[in-house]
Amino acid sequence: MLKLDEEHTSLRTLFILIAIAYLFSIAMRFIWVNDVSAMPQFHWNNELMINTNDGYLYAEGARDVLNGSHEANDLSGVEEPLAELTALLAKIIPVSFETLILYMPSFIGSLIVIPLILIGRSLGQTKIGFIAALIASIANSYYNRTMSGYYDTDMLNIVLPVLETYSLILALTHQRNRYLIPITISIAMYQFWYPGAYALDSALFLTILGYTLLFDRKNIFYYKIALFVLLGILAIPLVAKIGLALLIFAFFHFQKELSLKLFWPLFAVIIGIYFISGGVDLIVGLLKSYVFRGSTENTTTSTSLNYYNVISTVREAGHIPFTLFAERISGHTVTFILACIGYILSLIAYRPLLVTLPLVGLGFIAMFAGLRFTIYAVPVMAIGLAYLIVYLSQFIQITAVRYSTMIVLTLGALYPNYTHIKEYIMPTVMIAPEVAALQQLEKISSKEDYVVGWWDYGYPIRYYSNTKTWIDGGKHNGDVNYPASFVLATKNPLSAANMMRSFTEYTEKGFYETNKTKNDFEYMMEKEGFKDPNDFITALALPEYKTPKKTRDVYLYLPLRMMEIFPTVALFSNLDLTGKSQPQQPFFYSSRSAQDTGQTLELGQGLSIIKATSTLKIGMQNIPIKSFYQVGYDATQKIQVTQQNFASEGLSVIFMASYGQFLVMDDYYFQSQYIQMFVFENYDKNLFEPAVLSPMTKIFKLKI
Repeated sequence: MLKLDEEHTSLRTLFILIAIAYLFSIAMRFIWVNDVSAMPQFHWNNELMINTNDGYLYAEGARDVLNGSHEANDLSGVEEPLAELTALLAKIIPVSFETLILYMPSFIGSLIVIPLILIGRSLGQTKIGFIAALIASIANSYYNRTMSGYYDTDMLNIVLPVLETYSLILALTHQRNRYLIPITISIAMYQFWYPGAYALDSALFLTILGYTLLFDRKNIFYYKIALFVLLGILAIPLVAKIGLALLIFAFFHFQKELSLKLFWPLFAVIIGIYFISGGVDLIVGLLKSYVFRGSTENTTTSTSLNYYNVISTVREAGHIPFTLFAERISGHTVTFILACIGYILSLIAYRPLLVTLPLVGLGFIAMFAGLRFTIYAVPVMAIGLAYLIVYLSQFIQITAVRYSTMIVLTLGALYPNYTHIKEYIMPTVMIAPEVAALQQLEKISSKEDYVVGWWDYGYPIRYYSNTKTWIDGGKHNGDVNYPASFVLATKNPLSAANMMRSFTEYTEKGFYETNKTKNDFEYMMEKEGFKDPNDFITALALPEYKTPKKTRDVYLYLPLRMMEIFPTVALFSNLDLTGKSQPQQPFFYSSRSAQDTGQTLELGQGLSIIKATSTLKIGMQNIPIKSFYQVGYDATQKIQVTQQNFASEGLSVIFMASYGQFLVMDDYYFQSQYIQMFVFENYDKNLFEPAVLSPMTKIFKLKI
């Protein structure tokens, strides 16, 4: 018999179990805080900084909500639910803003334990819910995205669908009208919090219909459940959803016997609203973006150019090996397999758990759609593992031994997740010297000024310098990545300067263009009178090129941290936008682990410098060193450069002495604005002037 004997849990015991699980989850999230607190570079304003880039969007939005204003077109996240929640809590909780955003993920993300324990109780198995809560709260994937400092919507992105699951299980189990409203409210709140949940909740609607047709197609209450799920999904305002649900609930409540002649037309009307409000279109868009990895270009504007697809550079959206997939969900491959077995057995024992299938399905999509999705399977696999632990323990007759066995097995399931937490020392997004540079920029810039940098740094740039940016973590389609990459990678400073001025001015103009049909880059080309992008790029290098009238200052942001991803950054402009030719791939290598053997300098990955011949050995090839540069800073933080020339052709080697870093590159990278301006502080004084020069960050002001 797979179904366990039901247990009765008093409310007092229930609250105690919830408190234990909740405090356990929070305590695990303080491990990172304790481990990094002694690192001063991770602190700003006497508090640890956050460790997720996207968090700065919500922090910027919350700050602007609290201030009561923000600049037009600054892309601030003022309308984001997380920003609004943070601003509300900031008015209530007597802690600094930095402390609030640091710990919100720990305290809110740990709420996952509540619906999990309640699910167990609704099935008459509170022990299963409690064990599942302990496991899920610190499972690798869930911990990584709700740890202290991971200030992002993920703090509720799993809590809310698990709450949906609980409301559905209650309704399926008790089949009373009073359990219908919580279904709509929980789904509507999830849709409000995270619009990307549309596809998941639509799958939930189909699951309920399938459940009904499979097990009890004549039971009208199951169709009621499906209807209230659909009400929560509708792409209409939150208040309208809940109001409509209350109206229909009242209609059901005062009908002693529901007339099918009234119910089915009502059901059909709601389905019609679902389609009219764009339900299918939203789902298809989400699938294209994340599952099938179609083009990520702006779907509201036309494009005729071939941009580089940003999704291929995002690790979270890539294929992952099975072992990593299993570890992300359950901590270890063994516990994952056991969880799968337990989950299947639990579905057989408790039919209402079938409503968890959409979560499992979305989590398992991670095998080919990227590790970001594993988090969805975490709570359900935790239920499966918890069920297996309780199921196996029930065969032990002695009570003390049975509970001891459950404790040992639970600790065994928790251990790999605990070791992951101990080893997962996540750095903060920025370090103190970088923030100091941006704060210095804030003092000399205006809120209407633009900072040109790579999209990874867009949100923190805006938060700390209170300026505008071209691109950020949410705005990084090919048409906006191309000009940013071009500025950083081009060898021509005039081209970079003209692009900075032109794209900045047309970005602002584009916000007010009511009939704009082209993306940002092509809009600029069109207004400048060019059809061929190669002609436009050529024109940017000409002294007679006329840029749009200056309306604001523009700054170029060059951080040391971009060195590791510079080859990826350059990919976005090292292409022919017309698609007629394929540029050669340039060479770039960075190493911080050089070993001097006397005769050679080993840089790793089969690359070494042969001192006697001044050549590079790369695999089986010997390539001459064109020039060797040593760059460092003196006691006054002034840059010092020494140069040795060896050959007319070959690769350049740069030893960045102050960082202990070697760079090996061809002329494409060596002549780029990033290498010239950041590494050598070599810039065209007619076009740029230094705004901030520090070893970690160089910021230049555009003079034209």
